[in-house]
Amino acid sequence: MATLRIDDFKAALAQGGARANQFRATVFWPNAEIAGDANTNFGGEPLQSFMIKTAQLPGSTINPIEVPFRGRMLKVSGDRMFEDVTMTVTNDNNFAVRNAFERWHDAINGNVVNVSGRGTSAASFDTYTGTVEIEQLDRGGEPVKRYRLFGAWPNAVDPIEVGYDNGEIEEFGVTFSYQWWESDTIDVTTSGNFPAPPSPTST
Repeated sequence: MATLRIDDFKAALAQGGARANQFRATVFWPNAEIAGDANTNFGGEPLQSFMIKTAQLPGSTINPIEVPFRGRMLKVSGDRMFEDVTMTVTNDNNFAVRNAFERWHDAINGNVVNVSGRGTSAASFDTYTGTVEIEQLDRGGEPVKRYRLFGAWPNAVDPIEVGYDNGEIEEFGVTFSYQWWESDTIDVTTSGNFPAPPSPTST
């Protein structure tokens, strides 16, 4: 018979369980020109790691392929799909993080001239994609789980609503497309140990 003691559940819920508000998200920009002021260190961490208010620990889906056989369907594994990841960013008064995302978007496809890479070194896929890291932290601020999104780029930088009747600090959303994610527990290329985070390429 299964035990029903609350102490057993408490013991299984290690360190009180993972807390949704204990996380850190960091964007490693494609190059220093795009990063600009958003890459300025504050307290030893990139500014934008403080400004990212919400993020997502990514999921993935393997789509089934149904193969018919005499009135039944055999479901076999198909292609893996990686859904977009969204973030909410708190807008700093200098617009440093917002400006970096706008520069990144403009480098992918120019607002005015409709070409890629204008004014930046981001004219091809390898130069306009970056890496996004999302870490789950324990109650002491140490990472216990880490995800990296590779080949990431912002497909949407949301508008900011302003108004006389709105006294709140501004926020905006960013949606990332990416090629795949790896975690510190399933990454076979590094045996579970990530290399040092990438730094922006100088231009």
